[in-house]
Amino acid sequence: PIADESGLIVDIGEWVLRQACHQAKAWHDQGYTDLTISVNVSAVQFAQPRLLDVVNRALADSGLRPQALTLEITESVVMHDAESAVGMLRALKHMGVKLSIDDFGTGYSSLSYLRRFPIDILKIDKSFVGSLGVNDEDTAIVRAIMALAKSMRLTTIAEGVETERQVELLQREQCDRFQGYHFSRPIDIEALTARLM
Repeated sequence: PIADESGLIVDIGEWVLRQACHQAKAWHDQGYTDLTISVNVSAVQFAQPRLLDVVNRALADSGLRPQALTLEITESVVMHDAESAVGMLRALKHMGVKLSIDDFGTGYSSLSYLRRFPIDILKIDKSFVGSLGVNDEDTAIVRAIMALAKSMRLTTIAEGVETERQVELLQREQCDRFQGYHFSRPIDIEALTARLM
């Protein structure tokens, strides 16, 4: 929050994006060409007109293919000023990067705007995933989000997956990908590289 309020998040976010692109390219050069990397974009970054230049420069400097980069933007950020968001998302999409809506289901969604956003991925918020099989309402929401995503030909990613039971329920609903402590806690570059070998 302090970085957001002070505006430092713009410089921090730019540094993170550059580092992520360079690391992904390094893994590609080691033969792991199927790996993609996702980078979160904050509300302050997304509102910056220079975001397009920052992304373009990070890709050009690293040599990373745009298709190997996914930018994650929270639902509340794109809905805050949906008209402007459509333009920015389309410009980013035109560059070739993938776009993901993070924490989907927790903010105010307009389905009419959602169909206009050129997104590739819907990430189901961990608050719903954590209640799968326990809370009928949350289970119904997860099913509805996945049905919506499939009808729009979007990839679904479940966030905060921590148990085998959650994996089983999500597989039954044909969720595409999973993210959470059940698979790995956050690890550094060296540890991740060692896992790839």
